[in-house]
Amino acid sequence: MDARAEEDQQRPENWPLGRLLGAASRAVERAWAEALDARGLTHAGLIVLHMLELGVVSQADLARIAQVEAQTMSRTVDRLEREGLLTREPDASDRRRHVLAITPAGRTAFEAVRGLEDEVFPTVDDPAALRSALVQIVSASPRPGHPAP
Repeated sequence: MDARAEEDQQRPENWPLGRLLGAASRAVERAWAEALDARGLTHAGLIVLHMLELGVVSQADLARIAQVEAQTMSRTVDRLEREGLLTREPDASDRRRHVLAITPAGRTAFEAVRGLEDEVFPTVDDPAALRSALVQIVSASPRPGHPAP
């Protein structure tokens, strides 16, 4: 294989789909993490604040929805509580359960990242088609503890 043919093989448009998707995922994840970090948030913290905004108040429910272990969610909630972005109180009707609430500071932090996607993610020709394809991939992928479709 001559140098030009080898160079062509290394161009992203010639990569296998798995390599392309992995490289794109890492690039976006890196940019997203840096942008959130600059605003004092983590990806996990953003998910928790988003779920609280949607009305999820149970730490166990947050872990289930986010598809993480209870201990992982506990660490994220601990950090957000220390930073004053949420409160955690025992549930009056069930002492084993905690009720979470977003604080005004948490709401401000969450609002500060609305629209961040537009700043961070590269422009693509058909964002709706990209979103649709990603939803299909994620929906078809097995989740931990669930059999493959």
